[in-house]
Amino acid sequence: MTQQTDSLIFDLDGTLWDATESVARAWQAARKQVDFDIREITQEDIRSVAGMQHNLIYDKFFPDLDDAQKKQLMEISGREEMAHLKKYGGTLFTGMRETLDYLHDKYKLFIVSNCQDGYIEAFYEFHQLSHLFQDHECSGRTGNPKGENLKDVIERNNLRNPVYIGDTKGDYEASIKADVPFVYAAYGFGQVPDFTYKAASPAELKQLF
Repeated sequence: MTQQTDSLIFDLDGTLWDATESVARAWQAARKQVDFDIREITQEDIRSVAGMQHNLIYDKFFPDLDDAQKKQLMEISGREEMAHLKKYGGTLFTGMRETLDYLHDKYKLFIVSNCQDGYIEAFYEFHQLSHLFQDHECSGRTGNPKGENLKDVIERNNLRNPVYIGDTKGDYEASIKADVPFVYAAYGFGQVPDFTYKAASPAELKQLF
């Protein structure tokens, strides 16, 4: 990686941690609280939409629900997701904590994710990692797609040579929109059409940077 890199921006799900078990539990709880039928959502379902803008997930999973039902489900599932994340959290990928400690000494660190508002804060709190990151953004707060949020974080923090690290096609597309190099976290959930660099494990991120 170029010596001029000044900052690393991470995706969250599939890049820093795996919270699919907790999120799937949350969906199971939400399913019992609505008065209409929805299908069961599994861990594999959650992995399949990693990187997708949060509100668009409901269109993919439940195309037959009307807008009022989707709104109700979004409120209930969102509340359950936050409660489950605070209680059960997610699992950091092996070696990630050590990698973040190492990278924090060399670069400014950030997170940009397509999650709901409060999700990144739950990640910080569960693993006590907020001190390592200078800023973050998500579609749940802004309503904007990942590429726009990536550009906003870059602009408001005056980053000159950032790199985006993610595991999905959506992450790659966001890096193109923001015109930043993309590092593919190949240990994560997704596949990407192209990348600048590739890391097969969190430990390899230390080698790259």
